[in-house]
Amino acid sequence: MFEAISLLAWLAAAGGAPVPAVDPLTQPITTSRSAEWLAPAPPEEIYGNSYLVGFGGMSVALIDTGAGLVLVDGALPQAAPAILANVRALGFDPKDIKFILSTEPHFDHAGGLAALARDTGATVVASARGAEGLRAGKHAKDDPQLAYGGSWPAVTTSMRVMADGEVLRLGKAAITARATPGHTMGSMSWSWQACEGKACKAIVFASSLNAVSADDYRFTSPAGAPFVAGFAQSYRTMDALACDILIAAHPDNAGEGRYNNRPGACRAYAERSRKALARRLAEERAK
Repeated sequence: MFEAISLLAWLAAAGGAPVPAVDPLTQPITTSRSAEWLAPAPPEEIYGNSYLVGFGGMSVALIDTGAGLVLVDGALPQAAPAILANVRALGFDPKDIKFILSTEPHFDHAGGLAALARDTGATVVASARGAEGLRAGKHAKDDPQLAYGGSWPAVTTSMRVMADGEVLRLGKAAITARATPGHTMGSMSWSWQACEGKACKAIVFASSLNAVSADDYRFTSPAGAPFVAGFAQSYRTMDALACDILIAAHPDNAGEGRYNNRPGACRAYAERSRKALARRLAEERAK
């Protein structure tokens, strides 16, 4: 679907200057799950100033701060035009996007960042390790998925590094960086409050917490130990967060629907990962 978007449609979605007929920043990355991840979904208001502008199997969020927009994650490279089209469908101008927050340096969440940053002029925001991966456009040398190989468009535009607990302030929004390592050592989740009148809810956009790796990788090895410790840190973080609404980087990891507003959603998200990691470690030790 996304490969067939014409140049004219691309320009209408992005609202930017003409680009080459073959855009190097939006060339498709195709996997066995890319069609599922990019299943079309209409833009949707979550609560207050917060919206979803992503897909059936991959979350992208939008926050209207009153002084500019903030986008969370960028999906695959070929998804960038559709993300900007969804922003426009909500009545917003993509040129008002001031920041794009990254959850992790992997192609499925970071692949579209380079095109989105170029087309909006936004600053990409990531953890220090995340920023390294985004600038390189490839897996870190210690990444459990390194052996899969592959690359994605590197971010060469403005970037801001944020530390765990640091707050990004824009307009009426205060968005807190929450380090959630394990899936990658640079993974970052993001939390903020969205209000309707005097009623406010805590929203968490959670990075992936899956213990996924290439076939020959072992989390029980010395190389895997920092990742296991990272997961433990992330579980503590998710357990402690105020979390009225959970948006997971991949919606199916959070439960049914595109987001989860059930009580204890973040704790349940962490618990599912905790159990899956325990099974993985037990299987490795049994071999």
